[in-house]
Amino acid sequence: MSGWQPLPDDLPAEVRHFVEQLRLLKDRTGLSLVALGARTAYSKSSWHRYLNAGQPPPRQAVVALCRIAGADPERISVRWELAVQAWPRPVTVPEQAAGGDEYRDDPTLPWWDTPPGEPAGGPGGRLLRYALVLLFLMLLMAVAGAVVLG
Repeated sequence: MSGWQPLPDDLPAEVRHFVEQLRLLKDRTGLSLVALGARTAYSKSSWHRYLNAGQPPPRQAVVALCRIAGADPERISVRWELAVQAWPRPVTVPEQAAGGDEYRDDPTLPWWDTPPGEPAGGPGGRLLRYALVLLFLMLLMAVAGAVVLG
């Protein structure tokens, strides 16, 4: 893979193989990182991190790359799952002391790719509760109006 910087020696085999597959897909597109970023929802710097094993890509980034490269996303999705599980997690002092998951607040890891065992949360949880309460209140007002008029 010419033109690519070498991957770290201590990278787990699953991650190394997955990143090499991503690099092949990217090379197949013939696009620069800037052009790849323009054709996907992920920036040039995000693709740089993904393709140099600095950070695991979200599943949707892999699907987007497969679509552009004309590859079957199902074939690489198993490798993505294995790689994400084996990906070395950077540890900072506060997170290490608290035992927190370093990818929890990662803005490039969307809520649909939440690691197993974590609540999916997402921004829609509170909005859904408000919508249900509003729906209940509207139904209650409709019933009350029918009783008063009937």
